[in-house]
Amino acid sequence: MAASDWMRIGAFFFDSPVAFLTEKLIPPVKRPQEETIEKMLKLRGFCALNNIKTGIWIAVLFFAVLWSIVNESKWKNIIALLDSFQQPCILQQSYIERVQLKAAEEFRLWNSEIFIDVYVGTMQTLDARHIELFLSEGYQDGSWEYEVLGSHDIKKHADGASGGIFDIKHIRDPSTSEVFDLKSWAGKPDDWQPKAMITLHAVAVNTNLQENEGLHLKYHAMRAGADGEVVSIRISQQLL
Repeated sequence: MAASDWMRIGAFFFDSPVAFLTEKLIPPVKRPQEETIEKMLKLRGFCALNNIKTGIWIAVLFFAVLWSIVNESKWKNIIALLDSFQQPCILQQSYIERVQLKAAEEFRLWNSEIFIDVYVGTMQTLDARHIELFLSEGYQDGSWEYEVLGSHDIKKHADGASGGIFDIKHIRDPSTSEVFDLKSWAGKPDDWQPKAMITLHAVAVNTNLQENEGLHLKYHAMRAGADGEVVSIRISQQLL
């Protein structure tokens, strides 16, 4: 038997059209330069993604858990955490606060969607979308679809399932550096509740894991048409 739910995270801002996607919350020494995005993800677990639609993006964490992996008492703790996120969204910068009510409405629409992917075991998906995506005809009629950017396997025990989306222009900003300080927000090692961190130009999630055999990670993007701007990004992680 499986259970699934979602956790609202908040809003952040793409000032530049280049995103840095990663499963390792460690700042890059330099901009990734591998031959293809697929190769970067497979070999390194991170990549740079061009042609991002700039502006305000909103982020949510989806997760699904088999009852055999998380017992009922721990699941109730996760539900309690979700309840705490039902309060009005707290956005972190003054000019973003102007769209707070709009973002809250988008989250309500998000919750009504059908999450079509099927997973076995435990998985989580960091899902970020441009705030105007819901109003786009291509999204509404289903003609814009997610494409797989690449995947990566961790074939050994993983202490946690992490993922981050960053505006690469601001990756060395003081506010962004807080995201890379995982110990300050990810919880104690025996805290299994999912955690999220959001700043003006970045969002990241982490869930501490019990004993496991590794993770399968997959990266998706949705474009506004075949060669259009990237309007949505997903980083999914599933226990092997």
